[in-house]
Amino acid sequence: MLKPLHDYVVLEKCKEEVKTQSGIILTGKPKDEPSNGIVVAVGPGKVEDGKLIPIELKKGQQVIYKKYSGTDITVDKKDLLLIQSDDILAVVEK
Repeated sequence: MLKPLHDYVVLEKCKEEVKTQSGIILTGKPKDEPSNGIVVAVGPGKVEDGKLIPIELKKGQQVIYKKYSGTDITVDKKDLLLIQSDDILAVVEK
C-alpha cells in the first residue's frame, strides 16, 4: 500500500449517489465531485521548529476537505487522493 510522507494523508473519495424523491438512483457524473473521503493512510506529521507535530487523523475516519486540493493518484486500480493535512477541514463524527 501507499505510505505518505510528512504531513500528507491518503484519502479514498466517497461516492455520492443521486436519488430522486421516489428513490430512483440516477447514473452519470454529478456536477461537482463530493469533497469528503475516508482516510486510508496518514503520514508521520509536520516538523516545525525541530519538533514533530503528529497528524490527529486515524485510518477509517471520514473527513471533509477543500475542493480542488490534493493530487489524484491510482494505486492497485483504486482512485485515491494525496492531500496535505492542512487542507482537511473537519472529521465527520457518526
